[in-house]
Amino acid sequence: MTTDEQLAYLTKGVEETIRVEELRARLESAAAARRPLRVKAGFDPTAPDLHLGHTVLLRKMKHFQDLGHTVIFLIGDFTGLIGDPSGRSVIRKPMTPEEVAANAETYKRQVFKILNAEKTVVDFNSRWLGALTGRDWIALCSRYTLARLIERDDFSKRLKEQKPIAVHELLYPLSQGYDSVALEADVELGGTDQKFNLLVGRDLQQEYGQPAQIIMTMPILEGLDGVQKMSKSLGNYVGISEPPASMFGKLMSISDTLMWRYYELLTDLSRGEIAGLKHSVDSATTHPMEAKKALARRIVADFHGPEAAQQAQKDFEAQFRDNALPHDLDTRSIILNEPLKLSRVLTGIGFFESNAEAQRKMKEGAVHLADFDAAGELQWTRITDPTWVLDPSDHSEVVVRAGSRRLVKVKVNRTTAGDE
Repeated sequence: MTTDEQLAYLTKGVEETIRVEELRARLESAAAARRPLRVKAGFDPTAPDLHLGHTVLLRKMKHFQDLGHTVIFLIGDFTGLIGDPSGRSVIRKPMTPEEVAANAETYKRQVFKILNAEKTVVDFNSRWLGALTGRDWIALCSRYTLARLIERDDFSKRLKEQKPIAVHELLYPLSQGYDSVALEADVELGGTDQKFNLLVGRDLQQEYGQPAQIIMTMPILEGLDGVQKMSKSLGNYVGISEPPASMFGKLMSISDTLMWRYYELLTDLSRGEIAGLKHSVDSATTHPMEAKKALARRIVADFHGPEAAQQAQKDFEAQFRDNALPHDLDTRSIILNEPLKLSRVLTGIGFFESNAEAQRKMKEGAVHLADFDAAGELQWTRITDPTWVLDPSDHSEVVVRAGSRRLVKVKVNRTTAGDE
């Protein structure tokens, strides 16, 4: 690739690059000296499993790896003990060394589904941060001012609201910044929420007489709902260790608009290839459903292989396109003598934990009812009105889908005077 082609490939999906001209110069000098760039991304092992949101950074690391550069998957086993204050309105509870170690092991197993294991440097920041003496920590702290630390939104907001800030939280950005010094990083990747920490690394490198690293921030991936960030706690995630059928089904549930965001951040396709596919869909040459299947197949193949992805698509089509509802469909019964809001029906049978959750899922477009057209083909109707009612005079049973794979058949029973 030419330098321009490399820049286009490396900046695809990137929210911000500080600075593009520096990256260009660094790429050109690396090519001339035949010295690969050192590209770092840090991951604090705060949870045992990774989801597609985490892979946005991993995929950008892969893009650098594709071009022959050295990527460093840095496990923050030391910084994980401190706890990243980014986006926190309260003090984060520090993790135990045992929790950090256990999660770090699962991270190492999962990341090589995207990165090339033979070409990836795996390091732990306890290797240098754990070796710092008290004198070293004092020297490090002397290179950054308190005024600059509390400029960050998280800290300044908490100060204004008179919420406490623990001293150990102030050490987090310094620790992450020192990682870049220890590794002599040319480029550091991180989420948009990490920009402050990445800038501290850039400043500290200059304090220690090193060239300032280029910063590339990646956007936070929206979850399946297309609204909030992908999160296990919000239930809008796709885990990279999930079975192929589950991954495929979840990805098929996203909106047509969100599909293009996933194409940009979760695939290796170039901007031109994505633009061409989008034009094909917009011009009605390709059906959106086919484009979405291609996306789901590509992502599943990344983690489970092409054969598993093909089988997942066949299973999905058999269930949803070819009118083959599962034979072991979960069935719940409810007694209903008069119309009742569907949200209350679904809460009453335990499909959702609360009426508020049911209404929220309906507003998000996650709730569908099965129906059959004149040809006997299965159709799914999205129910977004939280006031939609189920009338027992119109329905003796309904099949409800929430998201992509969660199904239940609701049998509506009516009582008679004798029953009462």
